[in-house]
Amino acid sequence: MNYGRLNADLIEELQSLLNIPVKYDEESLDRYSRDETAELKAVRPEVVTFPVSTQEVSEIMKFANRHLIPVTPRGAGTGLSGGAVPSYRGIVMSFEKMNRILEFDEANMMITVEPGVITGEIQKLADRHNLVYGGDPCSSESSSIGGNVAENAGGNKVMKYGPTGYHVYGLEVVLPSGEITYFGGKRLKDVSGLDFVHLMVGSEGTLGIVTKITLRLLPKPKYSVALLVPYPDIDTAIAAVPGLMSGSGVVPTSLEFMDGSSIRAACSFLNIEFPYADAGAHLIIEVEGNSKDSIFDDYVKLGEAAIEAGGLEAFVADNRNTRDKLWKARKSIAEALAAISPVHSMEDVSVPMANIPKLIKRSEEIAKKRGLEMIAFGHAGDGNVHVTFIKGDLPQEDWDRNLPLAEKELFDETTELGGCISGEHGIGIKRKKYLASIVDEAQLDLIRGIKKAFDRNNILNPGKIVDL
Repeated sequence: MNYGRLNADLIEELQSLLNIPVKYDEESLDRYSRDETAELKAVRPEVVTFPVSTQEVSEIMKFANRHLIPVTPRGAGTGLSGGAVPSYRGIVMSFEKMNRILEFDEANMMITVEPGVITGEIQKLADRHNLVYGGDPCSSESSSIGGNVAENAGGNKVMKYGPTGYHVYGLEVVLPSGEITYFGGKRLKDVSGLDFVHLMVGSEGTLGIVTKITLRLLPKPKYSVALLVPYPDIDTAIAAVPGLMSGSGVVPTSLEFMDGSSIRAACSFLNIEFPYADAGAHLIIEVEGNSKDSIFDDYVKLGEAAIEAGGLEAFVADNRNTRDKLWKARKSIAEALAAISPVHSMEDVSVPMANIPKLIKRSEEIAKKRGLEMIAFGHAGDGNVHVTFIKGDLPQEDWDRNLPLAEKELFDETTELGGCISGEHGIGIKRKKYLASIVDEAQLDLIRGIKKAFDRNNILNPGKIVDL
């Protein structure tokens, strides 16, 4: 595709459509050249825009179509697939100024927000009204809801509440042509036409730009208890997971795991102490309920099952302060890793839950074979594992050669175990070349066809998921 380039006259024309000045100074272009994917090369856009309304988004897209300028939508920049990297330069469209909560509809238990709202703010507002927003990515304090929708973000409560898409009921969307439309609404049932809402969710900003989002809220459980269970080694911890629910008869809200290296990295980063910090692995198990007696029975059953499966002890966090301490350590692992080992590659593979032990074992073998260090943590209850390869002391040329080989082997093993190469972070640029390993050519052609139907000039977030 021969894209147009922005000159001084075109930048002036673009600026005339907008309230907030565009940016094209060196510092701004560097800032908006990448997301948090550690190993991807940054690409500087030609200009950064900050729309404040749906109409401005529409005008930018019409301008981009007239001049064939690529546009890359950007939320908070916390993505881990390169989805916000402007592969073909052009315009970065940042939504940090579209950050209003537009309506809180308590009667229908719905909330409508703009895409730049930080997800944690939605959770806090719902909490003040004794409700809960069930989408809970570990980056909720820094990621925006628009980015969560674009990636169909998961998180640590998927077992009970499902990923982001389970809570999305309505979307206002600016199509690549600049046309404005609305999919869905506050209706719990709607089969009037195709389900465009859930086609948009997880489409990584390639089909349209979401400018308003209507989310469903749920009643807040009265009680919540978390268990922290250390294990002597990661094999024992992971092997315990499939039997925890079948053995206890309880479905927890969360079931997370951290290997010893990841928890020690988080403790060092946060400068905190953690029970059994020298253990090989930890599980965090959380349950919710509306009865003290029933939740007591649930966590006792889960704790007993966890110890019977090899757990060293079961620590009970039955108040908000102690639960927050546990979750802070879990949610800080990625940030700690970036600070302690900046050169790494965090993967996002997902397998059927019972196959997690095999996945971890094979990942360790791949890392050893390729001379890489490795940590693993993630969402044990739903099979989504963040296998992370670390450069360590490996010479740069060996890292550059061995990492792609390790990633390909990991994805092959994941596919063999009935899994997929991304559970919640998305394909973006990072995993695009591997998508064909799990998706056949017929599906790839469907993806390309849908992209062309929405975006005939291929100007919206080009270069992500598939190439045309």
